[in-house]
Amino acid sequence: MNHDTKPQADAAAEEELKGVPEEFLDDAETVEDDGDPIAEAMENLRNDLDTAKQEVLYAKAEAQNVRRRAEKDVADARNYASTGFARDVLSVWDNLSRAVDAIPDSLREDDKMKGLVTGIEATQRELEKVFKQHGITRVASVDMPLDPNQHQAMMEVPSESDEPGTIIQEMQSGWMIKDRLLRPAMVGVAKKPD
Repeated sequence: MNHDTKPQADAAAEEELKGVPEEFLDDAETVEDDGDPIAEAMENLRNDLDTAKQEVLYAKAEAQNVRRRAEKDVADARNYASTGFARDVLSVWDNLSRAVDAIPDSLREDDKMKGLVTGIEATQRELEKVFKQHGITRVASVDMPLDPNQHQAMMEVPSESDEPGTIIQEMQSGWMIKDRLLRPAMVGVAKKPD
């Protein structure tokens, strides 16, 4: 084969393309380059490798997200497993608090009743201690602004001395377990007098 024919063929091809707009020439050049099967196979392999690398990165990221979600679910289960039980025990707390509040001063001073009163108050303190050990805390309410995330307004009370929207009465205590609301505090909120 004569080696001089290739430059002649290239010159002839260039002559044919003189009147063709440039936007079509780019496509024409890529068609000429596709003639080498090894280069084409290498390009395909590179594309496949890039695709495979990307898929591996996505799979790793997805596995990491699944692991994080599982760890969070386990931590939540551990932290909040006692939520149902805690809600049930809150009614015991409410009744015990009402009992302590209902004890008149005369019974507190009575020698015959001192043991009973002391026992009820000790039971209440012990229950508070157990709550604290399990991350159950009371929601602050009286003299605080109403927070709909922690308080449930049951009534509005006209008041000249308190800022409107301030809690002035607590009818039932509210409780949190860790950072979640266990039960909202039922409260009375100040409003401007009519």
